[in-house]
Amino acid sequence: MSELLVLGLSHKTAPLELRERLALTEGRAAGVMGGLTETGGVREAAVVSTCNRTELYLVVDDSVEAESLALSALSREAEIRPTELVGHLYSLRATDAARHLYQVTAGLDSMIIGEAEIQGQIKRAYELSLVEGASGPILNRLFRGAISAGGRVRDETAISEKGVSVASVSVELARHALGDISKSQALVLGAGDTAELVARALVNRGTETVFIANRHFDRAIGLAQRFGGEAVRIDEMPAKLTEADIVISATNSPHHLIDRDDLEKVMELRESRPLFLVDLAVPRDIDPACREVDGVTVSDVEDIQKIVERNTNGREGEARPAGRIIEVELERYERWLASLEVVPTVVALRERSEEIIRRVIAENENRWENLSDVDRRRMETMARAIASRMLHEPTRRLKESAGSDEAYENVNALRELFDLDVDTRVDSAADASVTPIRRDSEAG
Repeated sequence: MSELLVLGLSHKTAPLELRERLALTEGRAAGVMGGLTETGGVREAAVVSTCNRTELYLVVDDSVEAESLALSALSREAEIRPTELVGHLYSLRATDAARHLYQVTAGLDSMIIGEAEIQGQIKRAYELSLVEGASGPILNRLFRGAISAGGRVRDETAISEKGVSVASVSVELARHALGDISKSQALVLGAGDTAELVARALVNRGTETVFIANRHFDRAIGLAQRFGGEAVRIDEMPAKLTEADIVISATNSPHHLIDRDDLEKVMELRESRPLFLVDLAVPRDIDPACREVDGVTVSDVEDIQKIVERNTNGREGEARPAGRIIEVELERYERWLASLEVVPTVVALRERSEEIIRRVIAENENRWENLSDVDRRRMETMARAIASRMLHEPTRRLKESAGSDEAYENVNALRELFDLDVDTRVDSAADASVTPIRRDSEAG
């Protein structure tokens, strides 16, 4: 029987620098999936890659061999030696691997418990696996079950209430400081995942104008187009600071992008109009001394964290009922998976019964010379009915025991006693109906 394997790293096990090296675009993710499934030992593959995690979900014949292949693939993508990478990786198998995806999709393994964005990211990872032909019956069932469980958690618990991301909390800070921000002009520094979430949160709050500034101008253009904003080059930022009411910065710059001296000059041109700044970057993009400039309010990640911790306390309480929902949904997946072991045995047993009936009839053909065709059909029907009734009770009990230790023992006993040749490999017929999940408005 094939086994589920997860190999990956996250914000809990790896620093940002390493996560950045393994942040796989769709093209790179497709290449990894294709390379692994072409080996023969990996039957199905999917890649989940976000700013906080990169994980390979694989259905494999030999988990030890497949783990080595997956480690090599990740080390090539990160352009580091496997020995440098392995200390940051976690490896999960079977039920533990499935439970991990369910928890990730529900937001229980996120940097901020209950974040909403991960649900959309898991959907897109699954869709890419489908499009690339790398997914199969086991991953189809696994990902659809995880997405369903994540949906239930968000519908039936309060885990996603209040601020659900650093980006949305920062926009709420601006709203509390300035009041109605629907007529405000906002300047977003950066064009990565966090900047995208910031832009989305601003637009959702009705902000009139969003400027996107980034050192890589093409990325700024793409992000600005998505949210009806304007892309500006980083050297144009001082001029835009005179126009903006809100500035939210989230870059990977190693030095300050806004310092006190420059900001004082900007404020002189603003004629006492207040300016609200949020610094989401580590190291900080905004000089802490800017707090001392008249008319300027600066919040940084420490301020954000205080709000997040207050919200997280409530969501941690909701994590318990969320965990119970996950276990219920996970049990459904496990029952289905266990049935993959039982069903081939039941089919093989029925086929062996039919084979015996045909052989006995053939061996006694010469004894029934005067038997009419009608009576012959009646006799064959009766023989099949007797065999079916004989097999009914053991078949029923075998199906009911699916997923238990008893089922494993019963399956092996039947195979041994009846000398059944059973192929337990899963093919597409086991899960033929696959409906791609539509894309939604959640952040990727």
